[in-house]
Amino acid sequence: VQLQASGGGSVQPGGSLRLSCAASGFTLDRYAMSYFRQAPGKEREWVSCINSDGGRSWYAVSVEGRFTISRDNAKNTVYLQMDSLKPEDTAVYHCAVDPLSQEHCSGYSRNHLNYESWGQGTQVTVSS
Repeated sequence: VQLQASGGGSVQPGGSLRLSCAASGFTLDRYAMSYFRQAPGKEREWVSCINSDGGRSWYAVSVEGRFTISRDNAKNTVYLQMDSLKPEDTAVYHCAVDPLSQEHCSGYSRNHLNYESWGQGTQVTVSS
């Protein structure tokens, strides 16, 4: 069972990136999925969550209106489209399966302390 985030890179402020989270060893279609990020010297923070069917999604205030989470269950992949990037978005981004294996996002989903393990993240650097 493995999750791997990819698609990170270095962009200038105002630029865009699209992250992908691919699962291997299991299927994602029954679980809510979240993206988290961790900047150097800072605590890991929740970014966004999407329900198992992709019907609803939630965002941290800091990314609302700039980031869009989506999923393609046929491809077993969850995406994070990041637009209008800011230097403060610089971090390592991780994806994660709902810690209670639920279909719907919840407050529990947003707390990084509720997750036991993290897959490989992807670095996003926003700098001029």
